[in-house]
Amino acid sequence: MKLAVNVPNFGSYADPRTFAALAVEAEGAGWDGVFVWDHMLVWSGNVVGDPWILMAAAAAATDRIMLGPMVTPVPRRRPWKLAREAVSLDQLSDGRLILGVGIGFPPDPEFTAFGEQVEERARGEMLDEALEIIGGLWAGEPFSFDGRHYHLDEVTFLPVPVQQPRIPIWVAGMWPNRRPFRRAARFDGVFPIAAGEDMPMLQPSELSEIVEYVGRHREDGGPYDVVTYVDLRGDARRAAELVEEWSEAGATWLHIGPGDWGMEPIESFRARIRAGPPGV
Repeated sequence: MKLAVNVPNFGSYADPRTFAALAVEAEGAGWDGVFVWDHMLVWSGNVVGDPWILMAAAAAATDRIMLGPMVTPVPRRRPWKLAREAVSLDQLSDGRLILGVGIGFPPDPEFTAFGEQVEERARGEMLDEALEIIGGLWAGEPFSFDGRHYHLDEVTFLPVPVQQPRIPIWVAGMWPNRRPFRRAARFDGVFPIAAGEDMPMLQPSELSEIVEYVGRHREDGGPYDVVTYVDLRGDARRAAELVEEWSEAGATWLHIGPGDWGMEPIESFRARIRAGPPGV
């Protein structure tokens, strides 16, 4: 089981220097990863930092800890630009990037405010095409693509990622919608979220069901990550019990973040980071 810090890219956490400092503290305290949300707006007037700048600052300041976006809404990105950013960050971090992807949530105002595609099925198609393009470009061989949403003349993208055969990709989906989890089965990990406007926490029993469903659709038996966001605040003994409970449900990574929908005061959250993951 690996444990990670996962923070918003807005409010007190939007400054690249602040995020890099948190990453340094997380690495020193024994956490395995530091991840960041990828939002453009959330609400009008919000203070927001670019997640790729935040991650680059953290990568330059750390040596061991894994990092990545959790998750980047691929349908509002140019896949070739995302492919280039990911390889550059993988190079900068010496192979410590994990690319979390999804169709994006919430569409309003994150997509509507900027005239982006809001129809869910179309965004799913865009994600599938983009992932094919990204994988093709990362190979460093001549590659072209002609799809419904994207067209790419033959190009060769260099350099290739440090990590081979590719940068790990974790695919997010809202359970119990099944299609995102069939998509996730084709990649390196799954990041399930409970469906609903308030995005309630998953239960271990639901995660067990997800693990079984994804397993039925995987074509190989290689390593595979199951990632979930949990609340480990409170009694240290209870937190350790929760880690064990989630591990038994099939989780390989647990992510914790600021409480109150990311609005927990930064000093309070920093104290929890410094305390280290349960059992360390």
